[in-house]
Amino acid sequence: MTERRVVVVGYEAAELLDIACITTSLEIANLHGASPAYDVRLASPGGRPVRCCSGLTLLAQEALERVTGPLDTLVVVGGTGHAAAAGNRLILAHVRRLSRESRRTASVCTGASVLAAAGLLDGRRATTHWRWAPSLAARYPKVVFDPDPIFIRDGGLCTAAGVTSALDLTLAFVEEDEGAALARGVARNLVTYLQRPGNQAQVSMFTDSPPPDNDLVRRTVDHVTGHLDADLSTAALAARAGVSERHLTRLFLRHLGRPPARFVRRARTEAAAHLLVSTTLPLAAVASRCGFGTVETLRQAFAARYGVPPSRYRATHSSVNA
Repeated sequence: MTERRVVVVGYEAAELLDIACITTSLEIANLHGASPAYDVRLASPGGRPVRCCSGLTLLAQEALERVTGPLDTLVVVGGTGHAAAAGNRLILAHVRRLSRESRRTASVCTGASVLAAAGLLDGRRATTHWRWAPSLAARYPKVVFDPDPIFIRDGGLCTAAGVTSALDLTLAFVEEDEGAALARGVARNLVTYLQRPGNQAQVSMFTDSPPPDNDLVRRTVDHVTGHLDADLSTAALAARAGVSERHLTRLFLRHLGRPPARFVRRARTEAAAHLLVSTTLPLAAVASRCGFGTVETLRQAFAARYGVPPSRYRATHSSVNA
């Protein structure tokens, strides 16, 4: 193989950052000595220019219908035009065809809707931008959409969350193809993390939504986030709120989409993540401040939430000197 052929599928109102994260990262990988080198092409229906949703226009290098395999990687990007793209029979037919001729197929953000419409994600777990996950899940019930991870691999199919997660996915591809050392060189050149773990959460619970409308739930949430080292069992929270555990659970599910125990565990884990990257506190102190009984309990929570132990998370994300 003299080159790794990578085709990025664009369309009207595609997201420029989705495209650039892929193309720029692979070009830098070439500069760092990727061998075989990546030959990256932007393809569009008819080879027409891709007017991005930002208003900027990119010249396509290939007509989608003229691209032939074999390909190393096929990537469908997202953008505000994803619904129209997912309804375009020409795009779906050629994405389906090229996927069969590719070593791996991927989507970024709402590009998952195109893969789903093509039937490529049926029976699989996939991710997309958290804001679009509910509507795509309703539209494509054969796909199990998980709005949390940065990216998901399911066999030869990969789906990434939103916008800059394309960077994480591409770095993961480079590491898989060329090893960690070259991927680190690309990351340093891009002035970014080597790679966020694929199942790291897309957004924080403290910023992903406004406070709940229900007064009782809002007061309980405020108590939880302000007293992470206290007894935050469902029984204790229900007693403090003056309601039954069953009723409190119903309210949390209705307004927050998760029961109290899961909310508490996520709040404690995200607070611990913040302390790990912003302080030099030892793990035992972090665990204690955030309400974890032991360091092992903290490790288990991190493994479930971020896919890495707390020590690894601190090493790759810390903003202070250890």
